[in-house]
Amino acid sequence: MSGAADRRFMDLALSLGQRGLGRTWPNPAVGAVIVKDGVIVGRGWTQPGGRPHAEVEALRRAGEAARGATLYVTLEPCSHHGKTPPCADAVIAAGIARVVSALEDPNPEVAGEGHGRLRGAGIAVEVGVGAEEARHDHAGHIWRMRQGRPHVILKLAISADGKAGAAGRKPVAITGEAVRERVHLLRAHSDAIMVGIGTVLADDPLLTCRLPGMAKDSPVRIVADSMLRLPVNSRLVRSAYETPVWALTGLAAPQQSEAILLPLGVEVLRSPQSSGRLDLKDGLECLAAKGITRLMVEGGPTLAAAFIAADLVDEAVLFHAPTIVGSDGVDALATDAMEALTRRLKQVGSEPVGTDRQANYARE
Repeated sequence: MSGAADRRFMDLALSLGQRGLGRTWPNPAVGAVIVKDGVIVGRGWTQPGGRPHAEVEALRRAGEAARGATLYVTLEPCSHHGKTPPCADAVIAAGIARVVSALEDPNPEVAGEGHGRLRGAGIAVEVGVGAEEARHDHAGHIWRMRQGRPHVILKLAISADGKAGAAGRKPVAITGEAVRERVHLLRAHSDAIMVGIGTVLADDPLLTCRLPGMAKDSPVRIVADSMLRLPVNSRLVRSAYETPVWALTGLAAPQQSEAILLPLGVEVLRSPQSSGRLDLKDGLECLAAKGITRLMVEGGPTLAAAFIAADLVDEAVLFHAPTIVGSDGVDALATDAMEALTRRLKQVGSEPVGTDRQANYARE
């Protein structure tokens, strides 16, 4: 098959895999397409909770048509026995003749063994088609496997005069409705979303995905709260049994506060502190151990600055608005923090969103 055709079918597999973003953790959101004689005979993507895997879904839909066909998959088929048998074995048993894979899986339990098993069975294997896009889509899985922490996406809304809130940390509408819809989609594509306790006390946010029909895709809601001040009457706590709420707190936080929050559905995670501040790197490792691969940091300025200072931001989405808040408003970021962010990350895109503008940054 031609390189152009391979690219076209891999693009479809990538699009299918994106359907699972934020819903498949701790497993990666993989997409798979099976093609025979130029015709698509099976499609699949990783299902909620991480299984069935994309390859198994595509093979199920293809049935006998998979024999002699080509499988396009956005990540190397697994080769180890987990909660399901290896996908590589299912591909071999189905009679697939050729596999086009975007990436080798960084999971040390796979790490090329899946591709090797396929080649050993006489299947032609090509690796690298769509690799750049696949690395972006699977960034959470890659960071968790290689760095032991989630991929971190920082979201900031910034007024024309560089503010994120009104005086006294009072909430203010900085961006328009089109940006709010974009933010809800970002939430849906994240495994978890984190805000600081200051944002909770000032805004009492809900942090769910409120796009029509997508409430079920809301991420785990995490509060960075070093002394466990999370109010029991906050909207987060009141809805903890509907959408999970985790409090990332310090070792010195009161045990009594934890005893009050636990029966209300809040899970408490304790992390070391330094000078009263949470050790964010340790906290992220704790989240990764619980399966979180994609973390969206949404607020506020103090938490954003802490992530930047610790060099833990891998991607940033900045929404610039024409709104003027006033000189007494809360700065979105101190000058040195913004300079550090734009020095470490490269701008990779910019586009209008309604009356506002979105700028995307990523590690090179």
